[in-house]
Amino acid sequence: MSLITTSAVRARAKQGVPYNFSAASVLTERMQKQASVAVHDIFLSHAFDDRELILGVALSLEDLGYTVYLDWRDDPTLDRKNVNRATALKLRERMRSSKCLFFATTENTSGSKWMPWELGFKDGQNNRAAILPLQDARPDNYKGQEYLGIYPYITQQRSDKDEEKLWVRWSATCYVVFDAWLTGTEPYER
Repeated sequence: MSLITTSAVRARAKQGVPYNFSAASVLTERMQKQASVAVHDIFLSHAFDDRELILGVALSLEDLGYTVYLDWRDDPTLDRKNVNRATALKLRERMRSSKCLFFATTENTSGSKWMPWELGFKDGQNNRAAILPLQDARPDNYKGQEYLGIYPYITQQRSDKDEEKLWVRWSATCYVVFDAWLTGTEPYER
């Protein structure tokens, strides 16, 4: 079991733009692709200051075959300088049309006013919210601080079939594969 490291997702973000394409063209293509997705697997809640890191997270999750919603990438018309009721309505719509929410924790998380609201909304909507700890090291488990400790957390590990898989965990010994969790199976003790 391993948590997803910041160095791994930063490296993935840098790989995100192929050499023969401009960053703008790749971003435009991804925005068009994401706009055509009616339901996302994952709503990625994050601090905007972490956008480079979060782009790497989204690309890594998409590499595993999941669809990921990122507000600034998939709804670029949302104005972060003029947050209003329409912004909240759009985010609610996107959360409702996402199967789950990953709450990406970094040192910038505490500065976000939207992340706790998103976490509470999605948890209340379908009880499919989990913490995605992004850390520099790969500790064996995650212990959330304050209210984050009441949610399961996400790790990435190779399966018995040597495939990279996401896991939803309460502890090192209480877990379930992410795909099963998405369909309602809770983590269980091993």
